[in-house]
Amino acid sequence: MTSSTSPFGRAFHPGAGFSGWLGFAGTLAMVLGVFNIIEGIIALVNTRFFVTPGRLLVWNYTAWGVIWLAFGVLLFAIGLGVLAGQMWARVGGVVLAGLAMIGHFAFMAAFPIWSIISIALSALVMYGLIAPPRGATGVRE
Repeated sequence: MTSSTSPFGRAFHPGAGFSGWLGFAGTLAMVLGVFNIIEGIIALVNTRFFVTPGRLLVWNYTAWGVIWLAFGVLLFAIGLGVLAGQMWARVGGVVLAGLAMIGHFAFMAAFPIWSIISIALSALVMYGLIAPPRGATGVRE
């Protein structure tokens, strides 16, 4: 079987081709990564922002901010990897999107609407990463 090179320098099998779901999932992972980076920075800088009367967050605000900041940076990098057609990015994206869903579920008591939106977008990322065939890429040749 012959292979060619993608714009990102990765060899792939021509039969797999382009997947719109991978393009969507990669882009959405990058957007969710930016959202999580913003959440992490807010938790680190403005501790009163996440305070809701009668609601309890997990850990302290510094730990919460560092966790979401790390998730955001990793999700952004995974989004770039998905667009490049890297299999490690697809696997890592499914794992991180699942962990982000759990994190937002724990956060639901404080901000229910934002948590539901984030959980739904994470589920879309997971579907977009699982559905396409192996070797597909999110960028047209």
